[in-house]
Amino acid sequence: QEHLVESGGGSVQVGGSLTLSCSASEYTIRTFCMGWWRHIQGQGSVRVARIATDGITSYLDSVKGRFTISKDIAKNTLYLQMNKLQPEDTAMYFCAAYAKDCSGELRSRGEGTQVTVSS
Repeated sequence: QEHLVESGGGSVQVGGSLTLSCSASEYTIRTFCMGWWRHIQGQGSVRVARIATDGITSYLDSVKGRFTISKDIAKNTLYLQMNKLQPEDTAMYFCAAYAKDCSGELRSRGEGTQVTVSS
């Protein structure tokens, strides 16, 4: 099973920005719907954004207009640009690829990168 690797997390103040990166194989980036999830201890995981193979994106309502998901196939990288960060965005963020379409089983995922937003 492919192991994805996230980077770019850190600590920022309210209103700040971060860009998360997810390194994967070219095959995964090109072939599968991919997304970013965030996990909060005790609350579980929720998908924040996803990008289909045709480039169509979808976002969690609370991040619309602030977060942007994109991918660079030449660099084998998935990105999540996060602007206007709020304390409620604090979580462990991980990337993953779906096994089929943009729902259901995940075929691979990373271990995550921590994002902490302080006021």
